[in-house]
Amino acid sequence: MSSKRIRASCSAVVLATFTAATSPALAGPDQKVLERAEAYKDPAIAFLKKMVDQDSGSGDEAGLSKVADMAAAELEAAGAKVETQAPAEGGKGKNLLATVEGTGKAKILLMAHMDTVFREGDAARRPFRIENDRAYGPGVMDDKGGIAIGAYALRILKDLSFKDFGRITLLLNSSEEIGSPGARKLIEEQAKAHDMVLNLEPGRAADGLVVFRKGSGKAYVTVKGKSAHAGVAPDKGRNAAVELAHQVMQLQEIGDKEKGTTFNVTVLKAGTASNIIPEDAEATADVRAAVPEEFDRVERDLKARVSSTLIPDTTVTARLERNFPPMPKNAGTDKLAEAAQKIYGELGKTLTLEGSGGAADASIAAGAGVPTIDGLGIVGGEIHTPNEYAEVGSVTPRLYLLTRLMMELSSK
Repeated sequence: MSSKRIRASCSAVVLATFTAATSPALAGPDQKVLERAEAYKDPAIAFLKKMVDQDSGSGDEAGLSKVADMAAAELEAAGAKVETQAPAEGGKGKNLLATVEGTGKAKILLMAHMDTVFREGDAARRPFRIENDRAYGPGVMDDKGGIAIGAYALRILKDLSFKDFGRITLLLNSSEEIGSPGARKLIEEQAKAHDMVLNLEPGRAADGLVVFRKGSGKAYVTVKGKSAHAGVAPDKGRNAAVELAHQVMQLQEIGDKEKGTTFNVTVLKAGTASNIIPEDAEATADVRAAVPEEFDRVERDLKARVSSTLIPDTTVTARLERNFPPMPKNAGTDKLAEAAQKIYGELGKTLTLEGSGGAADASIAAGAGVPTIDGLGIVGGEIHTPNEYAEVGSVTPRLYLLTRLMMELSSK
């Protein structure tokens, strides 16, 4: 594609981001795909209900395995060859790979995750329900809705005997919510073995896709002081909690709003009893950055700043732990977004194209150098809260979008 055409495509993407109005359809919908998407709405919701009513927090070995078994059965019914893999250290349950071989050339990787942020017992306390065309329950949109959309989009391709792709693989990860320690290598390997990646994280509340994500990390600051009796001999102590408070205040300046870098202290630990000067203290901070070089800068600034202390004879150390890399917006993402926009236009609908401060497996795939787009799952809101919901009315159009997108990309 020429640079002029790329610039024109990017301009169209930017324009789409700022419009919420429905644009005229560029072409009518593919009736066969639409009919199957409508027919599978209720079965997809029934499958979603089964998954939501099963706890599958990131540390829930048994629950994650049960959800994997549910997904495997649905994917085998969709004609996929299913294999499971034990997660790497840090993961629980099992990862799942479902593969469909075609007769064409394009290799497409779909991704979703089975784990949720919720606790054991939450499924029983808040089982799946539908109210006012919204489905509720733990993980209903993040990301069990994505699994349902992926499974039934593959079933539509099977029903239509569509085989123009080279290979379609659906990767289901069991540890995404804790940074994918059990699947990071698997994601990188699978991404590099495919031409493009479609991540089935939730669609944005405004019916959108995610075209860029920030990378994520954690900063740890530890203080070593000296304990003493707080009433009898406080001056003999070196208060680690006070020094930590000093560090927290000065470290807040590390963020850079213009560059989209955030540094937020989120966890503080100090002290063992009210009458003892704390000897140890620790802070954890959430770090987000839009470009990799900002993590390098944060790491340098972090170490430089903690060298300045307030309480004499205290020792302060700091380290940055990098997690997900940034998923930058680029020409490859723009092409995928443009294709998705045209397909949604067949339904007379418009996608918003958005960025996110949240990290996801799409960032790992993008970091491997593979064109990646995100947010192709079910639309919803209130993510990671007891009020998390999925829009029931989004099931049919999202099934249509993913199915037609795979068909369109198969010809590339």
